[in-house]
Amino acid sequence: MAKLAIMTGRQSLHGSRRRKAAAAVFAACTVVATCLAAPPASARDDPQFRAWVEKLWPSASRAGVSRRTFDRAFRGVSPDPDVLSRAASQLEFTRPLWEYLDITVSPSRVEAGRAKLAEHRRLLDRLEARYGVDGTALLAVWGMESAYGFKLGDKPVIRSLATLAYRGKRRRFGRTQLIAALQILERGDISADRMMGSWAGAMGHTQFIPTSYKAYAVDFDGDGRRDVWGNVGDALASTANYLKRSGWRSDQPCVEEVRLPQGFDYANARLNTARSADTWARAGVTRVDGKPMAGSASVLVWAPAGHGGPAFAVWRTNFRAVLAYNRSNLYAFAVCHLASRIGGDGPPTREWPLPSEQLAELQRLLNARGFNAGEPDGRIGPRTRAALAAFQKRHGLAADGYPTAAMLDRLRKSGG
Repeated sequence: MAKLAIMTGRQSLHGSRRRKAAAAVFAACTVVATCLAAPPASARDDPQFRAWVEKLWPSASRAGVSRRTFDRAFRGVSPDPDVLSRAASQLEFTRPLWEYLDITVSPSRVEAGRAKLAEHRRLLDRLEARYGVDGTALLAVWGMESAYGFKLGDKPVIRSLATLAYRGKRRRFGRTQLIAALQILERGDISADRMMGSWAGAMGHTQFIPTSYKAYAVDFDGDGRRDVWGNVGDALASTANYLKRSGWRSDQPCVEEVRLPQGFDYANARLNTARSADTWARAGVTRVDGKPMAGSASVLVWAPAGHGGPAFAVWRTNFRAVLAYNRSNLYAFAVCHLASRIGGDGPPTREWPLPSEQLAELQRLLNARGFNAGEPDGRIGPRTRAALAAFQKRHGLAADGYPTAAMLDRLRKSGG
C-alpha cells in the first residue's frame, strides 16, 4: 500500500482513472486486512457478549490471569444456547431412593467398578496409604460422576461458564467458576481446547468444578500438571484429597445394611436422629449378619422404604464427607452403597417398594377403599403415604406409609 501512495504522485493524463483504480485496490486490501484481523464470526455475532467479556477482564487480571491467557481463552467464544436450555430445564429430583439406585447402582456399574478395582489395585492401595480414603469409595465417585471415564463431558468449559455468567440464572456461580477456570489455564495444567466438561463446567474423570479443582486437585504422578482429564491417578488422588479434607475416616464405614428390632420406632429411622453405634446396639439394631454395631461414632439409622424395606446404618462422618462433594442425600447414599457393592457386598436383603405400575394399582385400590391417595400416577407422595398409613393403622399394621408387595396384596384382598 505504501507503493501505491508513491505512484499516485506521478500520474499523467490517465491519473484520474488510475487513482480510481488504486482507490479500489486500496479498499479491497483494507477489506481483506480487516477480515483477517477480525475475530471469528461466532464471536462477533453478539456484540453485547463481547462487551461483557471486556468488562470481565479487570476481574480476571486481579485474579492473576494474563491478557494473553484471557484472549486465547475467549477466542471465538460465544454463548451456548444448549447450556441455557439445560440450566432452565433443571428439575428438583423427586424420585424415591430405590428408583435412583436402579440407575446409579445398576448391576453393570457394580460389575464395571469391580473390574476397575482389579485393574487399579496398586494405584488404589497407594492412594489409601497416602490419604486414608477407601479405594472403593474413590471408584464409586468415579463411577457416579463419569461412568469410570466413559462420559467426561464434551463441552468447552470456558464457553459453558461464560454462558452461565453472562445470561444464566446462576450468574454469580458462573462468574466465580469462570475466573477459577481462567486461573487454571494460567497455571498451565490444561489448554483451553482440552478443558472440556459438562454443561455446568464440571471437569474430568470425577467432575470437579473449577473452584474445587483449585482447592483439592493434586499432581499425583509429579509431572508438573494436575491432569484430572487424562490422568486417572491425578483424578482419583484429587478426589481422595477432597474426601480426606472433608473429614473422611478410614476406620469407619459409610453405609451398611442393618436389621431393626420388633417394635422399633420408625420415627427414628430418618436422617435426622444421630446416636452412637453403642446406643443403637442397645436398642437392638444389628448388622444383617446379626453382629451388633459398636463404638462411640455418630450413626443415623435410615429406613427409606419404611417397615417393609431395607434399613441402613449411615455413619455420619463419612456420609458428610461425600455430601461435601455433592450436597444430595440420594447422591451421598448412592456413592456409599456403590462403594460397598464394589467391595463385595450383595444387594439389600429386603426388597424395595413397588415399581410405578404396581404403585398406581395400589393408589387406585386405596381410593376405592375410601383412603384418598390422590391421582393414581405411580409416584409416592405425601398423600399416598398418608392414605396407606391410615389403611395400615385401621388393620393393626405398622403405619409407616410405605408401599410394598405385601401391602398391595393386602389391599387386593381387603374390602376396606
